[in-house]
Amino acid sequence: MSVDTVSLTGWGRTAPTAALRFHPRSHEEAVAAVRGCGPRGSIARGLGRAHGDAAQNAGGSVLDMTGLDRIRTIDAGAGLVVCDAGVSLHRLLEVLLPLGWFLPVLPANRYSTVGGAIGSDVHGHNHRTAGSFSRHVVAFELLTADGRIRTVLPGTPLFDATAGGLGLTGVILSATLRFHPVATSLMSVDTERALDLDDLMTRLATGSRRHRYASAWVDLTARGRSTGRGVLTRGEHAPLHMLPAHARRTPLAFRSAEAPATHLAVPDVVSGGLLGRMSAAAFNEVRYRRAPRSRTGELQRISAFFHPLDAVAHGYRIHGRGGLVRYEFTVGDRQAETLRRIVGLISQRRRPSFTAALGRFGPGGPGWLSFPEPGWSLALDLPAALPGLARFLDGLDEEVAAAGGRVCLTADSRLLPDTLAAMYPRLDEFRQLRAELDPNGAFRSDLSRRLAL
Repeated sequence: MSVDTVSLTGWGRTAPTAALRFHPRSHEEAVAAVRGCGPRGSIARGLGRAHGDAAQNAGGSVLDMTGLDRIRTIDAGAGLVVCDAGVSLHRLLEVLLPLGWFLPVLPANRYSTVGGAIGSDVHGHNHRTAGSFSRHVVAFELLTADGRIRTVLPGTPLFDATAGGLGLTGVILSATLRFHPVATSLMSVDTERALDLDDLMTRLATGSRRHRYASAWVDLTARGRSTGRGVLTRGEHAPLHMLPAHARRTPLAFRSAEAPATHLAVPDVVSGGLLGRMSAAAFNEVRYRRAPRSRTGELQRISAFFHPLDAVAHGYRIHGRGGLVRYEFTVGDRQAETLRRIVGLISQRRRPSFTAALGRFGPGGPGWLSFPEPGWSLALDLPAALPGLARFLDGLDEEVAAAGGRVCLTADSRLLPDTLAAMYPRLDEFRQLRAELDPNGAFRSDLSRRLAL
């Protein structure tokens, strides 16, 4: 097992910290790494797609799980897959989609690992109907602080603490996942523009029942009567009869829209911070105007529908060298006014947000620290170097907490501990189980120290 010292950040490129990085390639090596982690503890890390500091461990150990990346067994009749925790969701798509199976939950970043998807209990555009990732996990193998490898099943406290538990109950080594069947590798997509936030929310709430997937991009730079305008996108897996004749020969072919020649590269001059309020508004204006007023039944590749920003190479640069802060929150249906107020505040203060996604959540998952709850969700990225950003977001936290909502811990890099307790009512149960399972603190992260988890 190789070991090196590295400086690590989250996907937002903020707050780098140094750690000793282990590269286990077997369960035995993972056990040895945890047992030898030292007083600062250890934390598992996948492909580094968590925006904040959940997979960093200053002065301690980090287990790079990408060496455990085998797909072990596939039951092509039942859609069950057993795989290592370091397998990426993209790799699972490459292997399973040609067999007629699709991930039941596909998050905004397909380069998450299976272990990361469970540890964050990720959600997708179909949360209203499918729930979050953990609902489709049949079992997983978990390395706990005592060196044991346990088989963890749904409906148990350890499962509920680990799903969304950010790696703090142990190291997920492998998992058994349930997939759902599809007939083609294309999506049938409906797109429409909304004039303002109320229009967008109404369309999203009333029209999505006919579609498995639905989400909306929100223009947070629009002001006045156009505040919260956006583009609503709904989709369903295309049936075979919708494909043109030439595509029906290989209906399940998976082609990623990632060829380097098609990338829109963000140049270094942008990463110097030249894109600000005015350019954000211009960028969003173009994006809004280029969207169709209404279009139905467009065939799109899976990558184009689920991950349109993959076509922008090094897209995080757009927010400047200081990196980006992702702010993602949810509030209940009866607290929609809080969502409207927050969108209004961002618009009025002209915060330069290029990416903002509005969605609907269905019933929450079993995870004690899982993010989704029934209602509305909004995720946005902001330049970390914005003056007064921390104070501004602290104020939004208070609004969300007062409305009974919560922020997403996987995306977070700056939440305060007192606010966390108001957002996650099962936090004490999580802390108690951790204390019993890991009394000496074998599993720690920068996030766990910051939030006293």
